[in-house]
Amino acid sequence: MRGHISAHAVCTAIRDEIVCGVLPPGSRLVEDLLAARYGVSRVPVREALRTLRSEGFVTIRDHAGACVAELTDQEAADLLDIRAALEPLGAARAAARRGSAHLKVLRGLVRLGREQARRGHAADLRQLDGWFHETLAQAAGSPSLTAPLTQLRRKIEWMYVIEAPPRVTASWDEHAAVLDAVVRRDAERARALMAAHIARSLPVYRLRRHAPVVSGPKRPDNTARTRA
Repeated sequence: MRGHISAHAVCTAIRDEIVCGVLPPGSRLVEDLLAARYGVSRVPVREALRTLRSEGFVTIRDHAGACVAELTDQEAADLLDIRAALEPLGAARAAARRGSAHLKVLRGLVRLGREQARRGHAADLRQLDGWFHETLAQAAGSPSLTAPLTQLRRKIEWMYVIEAPPRVTASWDEHAAVLDAVVRRDAERARALMAAHIARSLPVYRLRRHAPVVSGPKRPDNTARTRA
């Protein structure tokens, strides 16, 4: 039976496939094919596409319907500028509003991140870094700030690749310093440390060059490799 998967779950699945490149920019998103792919009716697919359009991952074209968005280089560059403006604000708000549950998670992530960095386990650190920043955004206690910060991180992951090995040990030392400021409720120090952390990370980001969308019968809409 169809309909047991929520629109939120369908939205997450489509967004993940956009971010990781399974659905490249310009790909058509046909409701019937997506519904069959995820085993749902068209209703949650339609709702998911509306949400993804509001987030900037999907566009609606005349006579073509929904497509994966295609950002210009300038729009992609703007994402990093917006992050540089918003994340320090989020860190300052987290210092003022964080709860004990957020501190517990952040401490655990910093401890694990520093340990993995010392051991040279770089493969695990990207995900841990994402969890740290997302938890910090949640600790800000403001959905109107947390939501755009989360969307920004997803879009940056979509549009950028880290070409050079990140400064893993230094980066996690910086995370620890931000956390210390949050623990002490020192909002201005948390803001300044996060701004410096982001500035130091910028040189490793390079625009991801997505494969062009190929038209014609050899590439049907919404046909991508099955994800494990």
